[in-house]
Amino acid sequence: MILHLRYLPIIILVSSIILLSACSEPKKPAIDIEGKENFRFFSKNVKDSFSISVQLPLEYLEYPEMKYPVVVVTDANFYFPMLGPVLHQYQKGGLLPPLILVGVGYKSLKEMDSLRVRDFMYPAVLPSDEMKTSGGGLNFYRFLTKEILPKIHASYRTDKSKSTLLGHSFGGYFSMLALLQQTKEKTNYSSDFVSASPSLWYNNFYLKQLHEKLMQSASKDSLNILLTVGEVEEYKWSVKPVKEFSKQFYDIKPNNVEFNTQVYSHLDHMDVGLISFTKGLQRFYNKPQGAD
Repeated sequence: MILHLRYLPIIILVSSIILLSACSEPKKPAIDIEGKENFRFFSKNVKDSFSISVQLPLEYLEYPEMKYPVVVVTDANFYFPMLGPVLHQYQKGGLLPPLILVGVGYKSLKEMDSLRVRDFMYPAVLPSDEMKTSGGGLNFYRFLTKEILPKIHASYRTDKSKSTLLGHSFGGYFSMLALLQQTKEKTNYSSDFVSASPSLWYNNFYLKQLHEKLMQSASKDSLNILLTVGEVEEYKWSVKPVKEFSKQFYDIKPNNVEFNTQVYSHLDHMDVGLISFTKGLQRFYNKPQGAD
């Protein structure tokens, strides 16, 4: 007993040093057996916290020299649990290359339903839109481009030359808003965009300027756009705007922009998102060697 008491101060000192060293080490991503990580992130731009989900390619740990494109999907509470397994299964079947999937969501599905309008729409709502929103889309855009994407690029082995933004409905509107904003800013955070059943009617068709801005752009960066809608969606506010929006691109194609549109037969609004994401990714990433 005397021997133990004699060395007790040394033991306490050594234990304290070990504990302090452990606390000072940077936290590493807590990746589970399926290659997934989930964490909360407070955005300085939005001034709110988000739930971020990351899924790595199946062979990520096996090939430490490889870098992978990043695919960002909004409305992640709904879409990430469906899209994640699809990407892994498509990778196994050779239908898609390995990709890093990043889901940007909220604390819960209920919270997502109430806050997505705040984050995806810009500018401020018009009385004729018959909805309530603060028009915080640019704050959310800066959150993605200035906060989340830098963290993802710093934490994982990413291919910064190619990335994709996926969005459906209000999220589809945001996909095109993000493209418009990066065109105005002459940046290239994303190279590929899927806009599924977008709310193009918002703010007196604010996004109709996108075609002109792309035409005026002197950027040499290649862009890919897939715009989709379901055939049985409301014609006046969904199908017709998508067709008119697409006609601008088919009549006069902006330089370095590959634009495609798809009207899915027999599909309604909520059926369009997942199929648009998978078909868009196949279109963007499965091009034959040497294709433009």
